[in-house]
Amino acid sequence: MGLYDFTFYDLVRRNATCFGNKAAWIEADSGRGLTFAQYGDQAHSLAAGLRAAGVAKGDRIGVMAKNSLEYFLIYGAAAALGAIVLPINWRLSAEEARFNLSDCAPVVVFADEEFQPLLAKDQLGSVKRFFNLKGGAFDPFDQALADPAGFEPAEVATDEGFVIIHTAAVAGRPRGALLSHGNVVCANIHWNYCFGLGPQDVHLNLLPLFHVGGLFMATNSFHCGALTVNMAKFDAAQAVHLIDTHGVTFFFDFSPILASILDERQRTGASLKTLRAVVGLDSPETIDRYQQTVGGTFYAMYGQTETSCVATYGRYSERPGSAGRPIPLSQVLVVDDQDRSVAVGQVGEIVMRGPMVFKGYWNLAEDTAATFRNGWHHTGDMGRFDSDGFLFYAGRKPEKELIKPGGENVYPAEVEKVILEHPAVVQTVVFGVPDPKWKEGIKAVCVLRPGVRLDAVELIEFVGARIARYKKPQYVEFVPDLPIGAGGAVDRAKAKAMYGG
Repeated sequence: MGLYDFTFYDLVRRNATCFGNKAAWIEADSGRGLTFAQYGDQAHSLAAGLRAAGVAKGDRIGVMAKNSLEYFLIYGAAAALGAIVLPINWRLSAEEARFNLSDCAPVVVFADEEFQPLLAKDQLGSVKRFFNLKGGAFDPFDQALADPAGFEPAEVATDEGFVIIHTAAVAGRPRGALLSHGNVVCANIHWNYCFGLGPQDVHLNLLPLFHVGGLFMATNSFHCGALTVNMAKFDAAQAVHLIDTHGVTFFFDFSPILASILDERQRTGASLKTLRAVVGLDSPETIDRYQQTVGGTFYAMYGQTETSCVATYGRYSERPGSAGRPIPLSQVLVVDDQDRSVAVGQVGEIVMRGPMVFKGYWNLAEDTAATFRNGWHHTGDMGRFDSDGFLFYAGRKPEKELIKPGGENVYPAEVEKVILEHPAVVQTVVFGVPDPKWKEGIKAVCVLRPGVRLDAVELIEFVGARIARYKKPQYVEFVPDLPIGAGGAVDRAKAKAMYGG
């Protein structure tokens, strides 16, 4: 710890002093909670226990669980140890989850009972101890706690790693994005500044803590002294009850979350009058409905895991259809293939510099170097600026096409690889299409072997049994042939133009 360093652990200690007996966290299901002072005490106790279990500075702590108070405590304890949290998406298949764990070699793993059978202890040789978070056959969570008397926190710099979040498989394998303490603290300050958050606010934590949006909304709420009301898993009826009961003032939204909450409000007659701010991605119809019926403000934004969740933001009403303007501590440009800025209104790749940019991909030096070439983080996303500096998103670069059903990231190549494992399929192309529920759906267009029949539902279930079910196609179309480009591969752009309506 240097003179100019500030980590998430320093924030835990600072808030124990500043907000001591104020409620920091409440579990929606049980009503359990902690004050800011109690959170600091529990994080110290968990850090002492994990050190006794063999966790040292720089080690990884794996977590596969739904949102809980204990889950969020792991972040505080890891910060005190200088360890790195490795949250695993519990919607992944067993094979995908084990890959992400093995990729980062954790020394300790926490898991809910329902996910423990997926972990296969004998395939995770780096792990010294397995602990329960919500029951199960692993060691009880209480065994991870110890008397914190005499515990000395590790010397940790702002720029050191805090969390690894795996991104979607852009080229057949996920990549672990390493985010630092500085990234999370800077993100917190941006969110708090942009939305005017403070101790009077109440955050509804409904996105999973393995997602950068869920994690950083929880940390920014903690940072400003707000109360977090935690949901283990999203449910619209429960969310509406919690908003009205606890006076929730803000949350992060991916379609169809907000629409389902508004539908439930209409059914029950709830007011939602305290919900002054919602940030995220949704349809214009849902945004207008929220602003007109509840009276709150919807904030549009653009960001990635690699940009600590946010790069641009703004009130939706300022420039409908845009993702807002660059946040205060960022330099965001739109460039051509030679990294030269393009003219206003012209589409190019979105690149970024600043303290929000992540540290790089875990153990992937070449990928990191390519992403950071010429001193910029290359997002792989396309966009354009208007004359007032508002960013308009324009899709992914062709080689990095991305589909986002309900806020999750899915790369077509990963789905195509699985589809081609089916013996009936000769060729396929996968792309995103408009979807009324998820905003963007996954469509697979397939060519079958001569004389072979295949039902669309059968193919969808075939994919869902092999990778995370949110990656399976919602739509399948069988065609006699697909357009072929000059290199002999399927012409993705032409296929999407033909079948993507």
